[in-house]
Amino acid sequence: MTGRDPGGRRRGRVEAALFGISVAAEMAGMHAQTLRTYDRLGLVTPARTSGGGRRYSDHDVELLREVQRLSQDEGVNLAGIKRIIELTGQVAALEARVEELTAETARLRARTATAGRELVPFEPGNAVVVWRPRTGR
Repeated sequence: MTGRDPGGRRRGRVEAALFGISVAAEMAGMHAQTLRTYDRLGLVTPARTSGGGRRYSDHDVELLREVQRLSQDEGVNLAGIKRIIELTGQVAALEARVEELTAETARLRARTATAGRELVPFEPGNAVVVWRPRTGR
């Protein structure tokens, strides 16, 4: 089964261990009913069995502990915690995208270098760049 990222979306990697609700509740130091409430509110959404049973990953248990910490130690309400989880997921997605773009830039630099050309950084400002297509080919 796949786990979920901080935003509640499915992650691609398969989790090694999945726990039933009672085990996950004990690991997180919570009551099982609290986990059901968090699931219903969309804070921590575990994987499901074909019969609908909840299966919590190690990541889900870590997230449950973080929800508890934010609530009890930081005084953040559940709506605020949900937003924090969503934003954490967005940041992770953006960081992954930056890595993709950095790799693509490196690939393009290498490809243009082997062709005897160079990528020139463009500095926005008042400069006007004139481009003319090559003729005579």
